[in-house]
Amino acid sequence: MKINCLIIDDEPLAINVIKNYLEQVENFVLVNTFSNSIEGLNFLKNNKIDVIFLDINMPVMDGINFIKSLENPPLLVITTAYSQFAIETYELDVLDYLVKPIEFPRLMKTLNKITKRLKNTNSIPMENSVESAFIFVKIDKKRMKKIFFNEILVIESLKDYLKINTLTGKYIIHSTLSDFTDLLPERNFLRIHRSYTIAIDKIDAVEGNSIEIEGLRYVIGRSYIDYVKQRILNSAV
Repeated sequence: MKINCLIIDDEPLAINVIKNYLEQVENFVLVNTFSNSIEGLNFLKNNKIDVIFLDINMPVMDGINFIKSLENPPLLVITTAYSQFAIETYELDVLDYLVKPIEFPRLMKTLNKITKRLKNTNSIPMENSVESAFIFVKIDKKRMKKIFFNEILVIESLKDYLKINTLTGKYIIHSTLSDFTDLLPERNFLRIHRSYTIAIDKIDAVEGNSIEIEGLRYVIGRSYIDYVKQRILNSAV
């Protein structure tokens, strides 16, 4: 699968860093680069792009207003020297947020996320994605367990392990919360804390800085609270 990429950044050095990284990864093709958003917008009118690596602080039009101007945006990855825009951009449904200087291992994690997202988009019908989708997890040395996404309640981090709480049971697997969360349908699951990812449709109540699911309360992390409440508000009828 060929993945067409575009870089929009007013720093030539930052463009070269990502360009050099992409050249080392099979299937990722850098189609073009631009130093301002207006040129990028004009290019997108006549060219199909799968993912944009986008800076925020740029002349004429900043990255946030650029995103807001797109009617059918491709996948978006923010590349910036500033961390304070993370919540605002995630509310605009960006796939990832990279803080400069960007190291190759961190970018590889993003590229893996891009590949998974595009594969899911191309192979799973949206109306059936959660109801029919599942994942196999290794729960001991010999046994793989099928877990349906629509049965998951909460995924809890236990250092190098995870506890997956479902409607039918609890399972311990060896993984990080970030890696496992990346495998879940983003529109149905929400990271609320460094230790918790929850299923949005399983939330029974929200009170203060906590969420209740199946009679248990889970604290929303301080750095997550604005984004979490906005996501929940947007999903409310």
